[in-house]
Amino acid sequence: MSNLSTNGSFAPAVVTAVFAGVAGVFGSYALAGYTPSFVLAPITAFLTRTLPAALLTFAKGPLTQLGEGVGIEHLGQQLNLLLAFVLGSGLFACLALAALATGRRLANPAVSVAFTGILVWLAATVVTGAVVPALGTGVASAAVVAIAVLASMGRVGGGAVSDGRRSVLGSVAGALGVGVLGYTLGSGEGSAAGAPGDSAASADGADGGANATGDSGNASSGNEANNAGPSAGRLLSKAESKSLSVSGLEGLVSGDDFYEVDTANVNPDVNAADWSLSMTGAVANEQTFDYDRLTSMGSELRFMTLRCVSDRLNGNKMDNALWEGVPMARVLDGMNLQGKFVMARSVDGYYEEFPVEALRTGFLAYGKDGETLPRQHGYPVRLLVPGHWGEINVKWLDELEILDRPAKGFWEKRGWKGTGPANTVAKLHATNKQDGKVTVAGHANAGVRGIQKVEVSTDGGSSWNEARLSEVLEPNLGGDVWRQWAYSYEPPEGKHEVVVRATDGEGTLQPKKKSGPSPSGASGWVSKTVK
Repeated sequence: MSNLSTNGSFAPAVVTAVFAGVAGVFGSYALAGYTPSFVLAPITAFLTRTLPAALLTFAKGPLTQLGEGVGIEHLGQQLNLLLAFVLGSGLFACLALAALATGRRLANPAVSVAFTGILVWLAATVVTGAVVPALGTGVASAAVVAIAVLASMGRVGGGAVSDGRRSVLGSVAGALGVGVLGYTLGSGEGSAAGAPGDSAASADGADGGANATGDSGNASSGNEANNAGPSAGRLLSKAESKSLSVSGLEGLVSGDDFYEVDTANVNPDVNAADWSLSMTGAVANEQTFDYDRLTSMGSELRFMTLRCVSDRLNGNKMDNALWEGVPMARVLDGMNLQGKFVMARSVDGYYEEFPVEALRTGFLAYGKDGETLPRQHGYPVRLLVPGHWGEINVKWLDELEILDRPAKGFWEKRGWKGTGPANTVAKLHATNKQDGKVTVAGHANAGVRGIQKVEVSTDGGSSWNEARLSEVLEPNLGGDVWRQWAYSYEPPEGKHEVVVRATDGEGTLQPKKKSGPSPSGASGWVSKTVK
């Protein structure tokens, strides 16, 4: 009889329980993939809501910068996921240990296996609210216990190895097998992380909205049908032709490299057929817009640049895209907004507040770069507010509450002040040497103020020369679109310092003094030593 269920040492049971807990997490991933039904998703969301504000601020600022410095994207979120993994597998391990103890008291190994599967499945169901995906959790944990029990009884392995050691080896082998299988299956399920889920896509295709993703893109057909303007394909081609041809410099449209910052580790998986946007609060008549109603209001195409408030001075969290959607002014037409502020809320619980006047210039986007808005960028609908930091451009938008007095948003409650206009910046991202000359280049943005000029100093700021600028992309949201800049020169002997500064469309030179991202966004002149 197995020492997992009789009077032998209980230490092997603890090891088996630990590996059963780990297997449970991989079992959940096998059926749910990287979706909200994955057992770690609600745990990471809970941690984000409840962790101390100082810790979240550290994760968004210094920890994020540390991750970028060592080539690890979203380090704070990855550590949050690791903590959730420890908590989730620990919970399942405790339940598996309780099941093993029950089987031991009853001298019945089958009870241990059955109770493990049932207890872990129930716990996963409570945590996720998803009954079927939770089955993978229970089955995986029960499988590891079953393999360990059979191994300890000599049914698997055999030989002169002790029962306890065989059970440990069996649990390790079982967890490893479940882990490999779970990761393989779950990666297929999680492919929806970058696009609308199958159910959402089928619903969109049936409603006749702008959802085809052919060569010309959904946005092109929708746009030409509604306002006879240029198609997405033509606008994207025009943007490519306007891009400065500098090696190592990203084009005027960021494409798939568009940055992504979220409070949640797992993106919501929203079905457009079930989605709606509610206008609530201080309005004469509250209204609700479903996806069909919104997409039938006439689409428009607009270029717009977003920059995260946690972006380093010369960081990579600033990007540009061609968005398709509905101007907010059209949605608000006829509404009597009686408040001066608005709280934008997301289906994942995220929220941010900003002035109503900024909302009037906003845009409800349901397409990006000629295709349906990707899941990671807010499918089915996200908010765009020109000139403001990225955190105001709420993804997976489902409510706009009009307020008669100011209130703090998610990040403002945690010490950030990212609701104001984004700072002017000129970034230096490319340095090339050819034929005895050096070419430096980058992007510049000043929100709705636009960019008037970019200047480059090759002697540490003693003298300045005006750089070449790319043409302004049209159409854009209130002028909020970046421009490329480039400057070529004959370098002096030895190393020298290149400094870059921008002047916005109102004639204001960006401040020289450098400041970090927290709490109001990075500012200052970018400099780089060139050898």
